Amino acid sequence: MPNVPNALLQHYVKLTEFLGQALGPDYEVALHDLTDKNRSIIAIANNHVSGREIGAPLTNVALSILQDKSYESSDYRLHYYGVSINGKDLRSNSMFIKQDGRLIGMLCINFDDSRYRAISNQVMGLCHPDIFVEDVVMPAAPEPGAAPSPARHTPEKFRNSTEAVAVDAINRELERLGVTADRLTSEERLKIIEALEANGIFLLKGAVKDVAAGLHCSQASVYRYLSQVKNGSAEPQA
Repeated sequence: MPNVPNALLQHYVKLTEFLGQALGPDYEVALHDLTDKNRSIIAIANNHVSGREIGAPLTNVALSILQDKSYESSDYRLHYYGVSINGKDLRSNSMFIKQDGRLIGMLCINFDDSRYRAISNQVMGLCHPDIFVEDVVMPAAPEPGAAPSPARHTPEKFRNSTEAVAVDAINRELERLGVTADRLTSEERLKIIEALEANGIFLLKGAVKDVAAGLHCSQASVYRYLSQVKNGSAEPQA
């Protein structure tokens, strides 16, 4: 058993070992003694999860907790994101060990769900074609520094009214352009009408009325924009 200077922390050393065995190999349990922040880990179970050893320093999150003193108003921090030495995603939790109101240690539990993800991938592969799993259910994370790739297909949305279908389509185009309906220029309205026409929205009866309401313009304006789109005119008419 490691040499623990604080008698209270001595009790947590055995608890660290117990929790590691009780929770199982996917849970790392680490005990930190804050008297030496550079070599704070004094006990650790299932250390293969993070790849650390006894004598490892405090993490960046632990240091920020010390700095902002958030431990003064809470006894623990739950379910935050961690990354192991070998790049595994972890769900992390820390309990603050206090003595006479002073923070003297932390008991941390880090969960590695990679084995469960592998099983989940296999189950999803039984339910769906591979391309659906890759695109929708479990899309691959982008490489570090790379821009996230857009979804391969626009999701099918199920609605009970034609108005709701039109509103969905309008909102999608507004988001794509990064604008709001109440501040649209004529050029932006033309682009949206062009996209809605390409997506078949105006095949719905009453769609012109719904689009006019959604774009804050008259139905006559929608018809005019549609005429320009069908005639191939790139510039909005006055």
